[in-house]
Amino acid sequence: MLTEMNGGYAMWTNTRSGWGWVSIAVHWLSALAIFGLFALGWWMTGLGYYDHWYHIAPWWHKSIGTLVLLVSVLRVVWRLMQPTPAAHGKPLEQHAAHVGHGLIYALMFVVMISGYLISTAEGEGVSVFGWFTVPALVSGLPGQAVLAGDVHWYAAWALVILAIGHGLAACKHHWVDRQDTLTRMITARAARRR
Repeated sequence: MLTEMNGGYAMWTNTRSGWGWVSIAVHWLSALAIFGLFALGWWMTGLGYYDHWYHIAPWWHKSIGTLVLLVSVLRVVWRLMQPTPAAHGKPLEQHAAHVGHGLIYALMFVVMISGYLISTAEGEGVSVFGWFTVPALVSGLPGQAVLAGDVHWYAAWALVILAIGHGLAACKHHWVDRQDTLTRMITARAARRR
């Protein structure tokens, strides 16, 4: 019974051989949210003031973005507490993957924090689906909304381009190199092996 429970627990946590279900779920939900927020943000830039979605779309964008920020903080904490599966490939590929992952995390936080600074520039907090409000801790800085808006736009583009590259590299490892890099991020089965 204890072995069975430990095996079930191992499915949720990472091991040196694979990712657990928590890491896998957060990875894919984050990817979906980031690409969805990017598409929504791009679409919002074309809305006119009298468009029905002019006020609704930003509300969704800010709410989802704030939730992604909160989940991303928890994701970093989880990652620091969990082992990282052993990397595949040549040393240069492993180094590139390490740098790429670091850049993805950094850009995620730059995008989300700059979005927060846009939203709080006039001193109003960010309402998250009406459930709670994140207070405006930073507001009223000279040109805050414009500067944060520029950072948000370009960092979002960089993040999406890097995420696409990340996905292509995973596909290359899977189909060309015949490694289980992609498989480990789809199923926690590999995480059972200790």
